[in-house]
Order: sequence, then C-alpha cells, then structure tokens
Amino acid sequence: MDFAFTDEQLMIRDTAQAFLAEVSDSAAVRAAMVSEHGFDAELWQRICADMYWQAIHIPEQYGGMGLGYVELVAMVEQMGRFLLCSPFFSTVCLATNALLVAGTEEQKTRYLPRICEGMTATLAHTGAAAGQFGGQWHAEAVEATVTRDGDDYMLSGELRYVVDGGSAELLIVAAREPGSCGTDGISLFVVPADTLGINRQILPTMDQTRKLANISLDRVRVPPTALMGEPGQAWPQLQTIINLATVALAAEQMGGAQQVMDITVEYTKERTQFNRPIASFQAIKHKAADMMTQVEVARSGVYYAACVAQEALTGGELAGELNEAASVAKSYCSDVYFSNAGEAIQMHGGVGFTWEYDVHLYFKRAKASEHLLGNGDYHRERLAAMLLDGEVA
Repeated sequence: MDFAFTDEQLMIRDTAQAFLAEVSDSAAVRAAMVSEHGFDAELWQRICADMYWQAIHIPEQYGGMGLGYVELVAMVEQMGRFLLCSPFFSTVCLATNALLVAGTEEQKTRYLPRICEGMTATLAHTGAAAGQFGGQWHAEAVEATVTRDGDDYMLSGELRYVVDGGSAELLIVAAREPGSCGTDGISLFVVPADTLGINRQILPTMDQTRKLANISLDRVRVPPTALMGEPGQAWPQLQTIINLATVALAAEQMGGAQQVMDITVEYTKERTQFNRPIASFQAIKHKAADMMTQVEVARSGVYYAACVAQEALTGGELAGELNEAASVAKSYCSDVYFSNAGEAIQMHGGVGFTWEYDVHLYFKRAKASEHLLGNGDYHRERLAAMLLDGEVA
C-alpha cells in the first residue's frame, strides 16, 4: 500500500484548502450557522456546480468523478479545518455511501445523478437508544419499525440525531421488523423527504455549525422499489455505511485539530507577556509540540482508514479491516480534537471562550463530533470486543 499522495490528490487537497479559505472564513461560518438550515444555499450550489465535490467518489457511469475515498477524505479534512457549514457530510459521506453500498441498480441510476446535480440527502437510522451508553451507534439503536401493507411498506417511529435531517431532500431510512432485536430484521429504504407522513423538527444543539433533526414517521407508505437490498438483512450494509461515514468524520476531526493548533500558535506569537511573545515560553512550546504530535499521529490513522475504506467499496483484500480501521481512527481523532481544542482555549487565556474568537466554535464542534457515530470509549470497547472475537490481528 502506497501512503504517499499522488500529484492529483495533492492538487485536490490544495484546491479545497484555497477555496474554503476564501468562502468559509469566520464571517461566513457565523452567518451560515444561524440560518434556518445551517448553510448557505448559494455556496452549496457553487460547491456542486463549480467544484463538483459532491460527485467525487460517485462512479462515472452515474455522472460522478469516479475518484476514491482518499480523495474524499483529503477534501473532508479541509472542510473540518474551515468549519464548512454545508450538507456535504450528510449527502456524500452518509447518503451517497448508502446508495453505493446497499442501493439497487435502479436506485443508483435514479438518485446518484440527482446528487451529482446538487440534491441533498442524509441517513436516518437511530432512535432514542443511540444516545445511551457513551454514544453507542449499534444495531439496537435502530428503533423505527416497518410492516407490510399489501405490496407496500409502512414505516413508523421516531428517528433522532439526523444530520441535516431538517433540510435534506432525500432520506435513507433504517427500520426493523416488529419484535426483532439486535442485528436481525433491519431493512433500508430510500424515501423522498416530502413523502406524506414525514414530520421533521430541527433541534437546538451545542454545535451550531452542524444541524441535527428529529424525524417522525407516521405510517409512511413507500413502494417496493424503495427497499434497498433484501428485507430484514440490511445490518451488514448499514454497518459498512456507518464505518465509511466514521472514517470521513475522523478526517474532519483531524482537520479541525490541525486548524485549532495553527490558530493558537499564531495567537501565541502575537500575545505578549513580560515584554515577550508567550510563544517563547517553554511551557507553551511543550503544549504546541504535543498538539502537533497528536495531529500527525491522527493523520496516519485517518489516511490508513481511508485506504481501507476504498478497499471496502471496491471489494479489495483489506475490506475486512474496515471495522478496526474506522474505530482506531475515530477513537483517536475524537480525543485529539477535543484535547487540542481544550488546550487552545487555555493558551488563549481569558479570551479563549469569548464570542469574538473562533476557538470556542472548534471546541463545540470537537465535543459534538466526539459523540457523533460513537465516542472514543465506545470505539475502544468495540476494538476490545473485536480482539476477543479474533477479528483483529
């Protein structure tokens, strides 16, 4: 496995960095995060029409660019650095992956080209249990139910913590057969968000830069063509979808940890105490060095996980390592991002948590993303369970 970036991957990363530095500065983030849906619709259309990022790993046969997961992760890292407020994560890292992993050929042909045109989408799969036990996102968290009504399916229940669920145009919904438990009886459905019986409520959250929503399903009728794969057999596909999104989220966390370190180092060069920049103090140097070391370790884990994710999408020999790689990356990046954000506030002193400085935005994103898709404790427990089961070498 080659861990060096190709010239094309470097160009993608550098282009994303330059573009986001222009369009996702502090003022743009603060304006977007207080809007109704949490993003600038004009910027999203610009991302879709001019940059074509939403199509980066969609195969060419469906109108996409046909690139890999490493290229996707390189862009998501930059989005994390600049706190981009957009439905990219929900549309690309959740819904698009769901269609690629579990969608039928008819569903891919119908919906992937529309995503390439700018349609927004998300994955809705968890109920109230998702927030229990340290933020576990396991099979038991699927609580919505599905029953048959003739040839159609009826979806009922409440879906919580849906990323961009209040604005997405398309929903990938997970539901289980009544009476089933664990990994049994879970099915996936692709459902337009304006389907009769779907009610959505945007939630107030600590991290204003990423909107979450509750979605209620009141006997939502969907046709047989909405079913993704075999009925009641979708947990392996759903687990892969969650793992792929976890890798992307870890990349975003790593980018945020890098940026909050960079912001802090620049601040310490300007802030003076005893007639000298505080960056010259040995204690500050040690903290900055620790922050940098953690980011570099996180980067190694993220890009290895990205390579494994690409293998999972293409059926490569490392596909079986996705569970392990995703948990290693997410557990470490969750800790690193929150640690760096906390140190940044300390190194900024009393102004660190004031509204005028952006450090508090990264601190809030760090804590929120720590729990999204499972916190560090959950993923370490998951790795321990895999070791006991012999799934980790």
